[in-house]
Amino acid sequence: MKIGIIGAGFIGGTLTRRLTQLGHEVRVSNSRDPQTLAELAAETGAEAVWAKDAATDADLVIVSIPQKNTPDLADGIVSARKPGAPVIETNNYYPQQRDGKIAAIEDGTPESVWVSELLDAPVHKVFNGIYWKHLLEKGVPAGTAGRIALPIAGDDEVGKKAVSALVDELGFDPVDAGSLAESWRQQPGTPVYGKDFGIDATVEALAQASPDRTAEWRA
Repeated sequence: MKIGIIGAGFIGGTLTRRLTQLGHEVRVSNSRDPQTLAELAAETGAEAVWAKDAATDADLVIVSIPQKNTPDLADGIVSARKPGAPVIETNNYYPQQRDGKIAAIEDGTPESVWVSELLDAPVHKVFNGIYWKHLLEKGVPAGTAGRIALPIAGDDEVGKKAVSALVDELGFDPVDAGSLAESWRQQPGTPVYGKDFGIDATVEALAQASPDRTAEWRA
């Protein structure tokens, strides 16, 4: 596939490495000049581009940036993707640790719903709760004992199938985590966040989640 990645931090950079290893054609960007990604491009074979160009003609787009920077993205930044191409967002809201107060999220809008509204596109929430080194190193073939499961929230069932196939290709078991409105079940502070659970434990943890944020994850 042609995959555009907006954000080259721990998760975006790791996905660039893994997806190029799998043979996908990756365009990767950050908030600066593409030359700042020359080393990553040389290492992986990905094409470093301006953020506004990452989604052009893409079969799938990944947005992986600090939550506080989402409003700074250019209008329509994912609109040049192929029609119906799914958009993945891996962001997390860290009000005390990094992002400051985002009023809409504090007032109850799920993080990924807020991102979807700003991007003006449906999104799928996945990869937000796995440690980047585990994403890089712990993918294994389907059926392997101890395979890590990753929850996927989203409203587009066709897109969710494509995202699930990608998660499986990367070496993890995809778990349908419900609609985007329920994506709070996998945000920071929930039972599934940061855990390397298998399928059954992931399903159970999602069911146990509460929409009420704990003190650590409120502004």
